[in-house]
Formats: sequence, structure tokens, C-alpha cells
Amino acid sequence: MTPKASETHIEDRITGALVGAAVGDALGGPVEGYSPDQILERHAGRVHGIVGPWNGDAWRTARPIAPYHKGDGHVTDDTLMTHALIRVYARVRDHLDAYAIADHLVPDLMTNPRWIPELEQEALPLHRVFLAEKWLATRLHYGHVDPREAGVGNIVNCGAAMYMAPVGLVNAADPRTAYAEALDIAGAHQSSYGREAAGVFAAAVAAACRPNATPESVVTACLSLAKDGTREAIRRVCEVAHDHTDFESALTPLREAVAPYDTVGPDYRAPSLGARRPSRLHAIEELPVALGMLLVAGGDYRHAVLGAVNYGRDCDSIATMTGAIAGALGSPPPDDWAKTVSEASRLDLWEPATTLTEVTREIFERDVRRRRAHESAFAEIGGPRCTD
Repeated sequence: MTPKASETHIEDRITGALVGAAVGDALGGPVEGYSPDQILERHAGRVHGIVGPWNGDAWRTARPIAPYHKGDGHVTDDTLMTHALIRVYARVRDHLDAYAIADHLVPDLMTNPRWIPELEQEALPLHRVFLAEKWLATRLHYGHVDPREAGVGNIVNCGAAMYMAPVGLVNAADPRTAYAEALDIAGAHQSSYGREAAGVFAAAVAAACRPNATPESVVTACLSLAKDGTREAIRRVCEVAHDHTDFESALTPLREAVAPYDTVGPDYRAPSLGARRPSRLHAIEELPVALGMLLVAGGDYRHAVLGAVNYGRDCDSIATMTGAIAGALGSPPPDDWAKTVSEASRLDLWEPATTLTEVTREIFERDVRRRRAHESAFAEIGGPRCTD
């Protein structure tokens, strides 16, 4: 049974969100880029747990442009970037902005070799991340672009949103502040609806940490903050999701609901000419679908993440987002999945959560001191209204 959010402590929520995101990422990786029908045929049914690479033992040569061992419990760049952002919080120990990305995240990606599960070797994380993330090094390290504007011109995709769960957790129970901080951070990486999705996803994770939070209350928080096409895509997908309680029946309707807002088009591996370009009318596909699957599953981690995985397309990122929100709501990933992913990826999935919990408490205490100093100063200049 899923515990009520009010019955879980901050440590549980942060751990549930971060481990949940990593496990979702690992489950979605081996079927990323394919359709629900292709997944059904390849696996002789739906995916119900950790599976091997799509191309079996030929994973290294089947797609030579992307020779990654996706599957067998290996996390992808979604988790690598999430953990990198946590390391930045651990160093700064305060709220972050676009300059923190330039000063700390980019050097971490460029200079510190780490175990890369999909490469099965130590390498610089920069060598694994997608082109949209390599943009960070190009613009910030080599181009010396103003970090607040460096995301302009990049591929507009989910690249910034996929690793924003730590921002929501640092601002636990305060989605408005999470949204603002993520928008600032993501300015170094993305623009347009890619940047907007980063803010809304962080807000979703923060909202999931509220006492007695539900999937419905998370969606309400997102809709109160989201703008333009992102808001409309979330609204429409979640309306459709309310008609389903099983991910199988929801797969096609959710895709149909998000399709008018998604620029990639029906063939995920052959994007349309308008794909990934700035627009006020469009949205990334991943976040609305993640929220939709959360509603379909009633917040249950296993059901929601398996729905995200079997949706296909960019399902590692969809499952990352779904897993983070479900975990923050108090529905953690199954222990056997988490253990397998941790061992297969050679990553301690729990240490980043311990670190971020400690940093989150420090930031909260600093915020309280700043708020009290502001209240005192405001009172001294006669700011508060007089009361009888």
C-alpha cells in the first residue's frame, strides 16, 4: 500500500524521489525511441521490470552513433545529470542560479571522470550526455556566454527538465519557489518550452512533498504556474488521463492528447522540420505524459512508471519524471528494482539523497534567517499594516 504523503518525512521523500527517478530512468532506457506496438512485439508483451538491450548482445554496434548499453539496469544521462546537479548543491549549499551551472556543473561534467554505466567504463560525463547537454560546455566554457542567456539557440527538448528533481526537493512543499529557481538554472541550458518544462517539473516535485499531496494536487500546482503551450498540454493530457485507471488503455489516448503540442512528430527517430524549435504554442512531450501516467496510476510508483516505460518514445525521461514525483508523494520504487539498478550501474543511489537532505535542511534554515531579517527590516520602515 502506498503511504500517505503526510506520513513520510523529508528524508523519505527525497530518497523516494531520487531513487525513484533513477530506477525509472533505468527501466525506460532499453525501450527509448520505440512505439508501444514495437515494444509489445520486441518483448512479446509489455515491459514489467528491468529488461536487456533492445538489440541484445549487438548493443555496441547496432546503433554505432549511440553505442550505449541501455538495459540490464543501467541508468542513462538523466540520472548522471541529476547526480551532477546534487553535487553542485553540495558545493554551494544554497539556492542555485544560472551562474552556478557555469561555475560548477560544467566543470564537473568536463573534468571529473566517473563510472558511466552505458559505456561500462570510466569517462568524462560530457562524453556521454546528448548534444543538447554538450551545448552547456560549448556556450558556457568555450563561448563565455552570459549564463542567464546561454540556453537560447539550443535544441528545445527535455534536456534541462530531466534533471530538475533536486530543485523541487530543495524547495520541498514550495512549488512557486521551485519553479522560479529551476527557470533561473535552466536559462543556462534551454529556452522556450524546454526551459518552462524545467520550472514546472521542479514545481511538481515540490508540490508532491506537501502534506497530504495527491496526483491531483500536484497537477493543480503545475497548472497554476505553467505558461502557454506547456500549460495547455498538461491540462489536456490530464483531462484524458482521468478517464483511465490502467496504463494499457491510456497509451494511445495520452499520445493523441499531447500530439498537437509535441513538435517531434509521430516518428520519434525522424523528427519533423519544426521539431525542437522555440514556440509559445508547443510543449515537450515528456512532462505532460509523466503527469498523465501519475494520474492513471493514482500515484502508485510501479503502475505509473511501467506506464511511462511502455509509452515508448522518450520513455527514459518520462519514467524519470514519473518516478521522481511518485517517490516524492510517498510511493517508493520496489526494493528489488532499486537494488538491481544500483548494482548494475555501480552507483550508490542512496548517497545523493542523504547529501541533498542535509543540504536542503541547511538551505531552509538559511531561508528562515533571511526571511526574519526581511520581516524585521520591513517592520522598521513601517511596512506592516496597522491592526486594531
